[in-house]
Amino acid sequence: MDLNDNLESFFNDDLKKTVEFHGHICPGLAYGYRVAKAALKELGSKARDEELVAIVENDSCSVDAIQVMTGCTFGKGNLIFRDLGKSVYTFLSRSTGKGVRISVDFKYDETPEETAVRKKYLSGDRSDDVMESVSKSKAKKVRSILAAPEDELMKKTAASEALPDKARLYPSVHCSSCGEKTMEPRIRLKGGKLVCISCAKSL
Repeated sequence: MDLNDNLESFFNDDLKKTVEFHGHICPGLAYGYRVAKAALKELGSKARDEELVAIVENDSCSVDAIQVMTGCTFGKGNLIFRDLGKSVYTFLSRSTGKGVRISVDFKYDETPEETAVRKKYLSGDRSDDVMESVSKSKAKKVRSILAAPEDELMKKTAASEALPDKARLYPSVHCSSCGEKTMEPRIRLKGGKLVCISCAKSL
């Protein structure tokens, strides 16, 4: 069974672009899509440059949806990753000073059969029957996430964080050990030599 089966009614242009970027539809991507939509509803349109800042507290599939939907990306410096393992996302607007903190808090009622199959999958079982059941379960969960009322899916509060500095460009310095170009603030002085962090650890 294709995971996209029976999800056509949810596939507007935004979701299609998100799936194309990520490569497939899955519960994590669906969470990120819903979170990003809620943030944009609060703060306005997608960032063309650094108008919005997103602070994400996990590195799951959801973050790909947030990049596509909000325009906050690592490359532009307005996507900040904090490795806290939490389904929490903070969005800040540079133009208005407003912000919203969103915590995903969705209870998906997995059936006993789905639980049993998930345990088989996690134990390494990749038989056709297990894979088919896992795909159906994922599709069901995705539908639940996309259809859930916003207040059942997440908790929203005003963000109290100060806006981070805008992204800065730094000159590059060649590491005197490995010779590779390194951003100047990441250069370390070790044994009288300017070296990158990797080489500093091994010297």
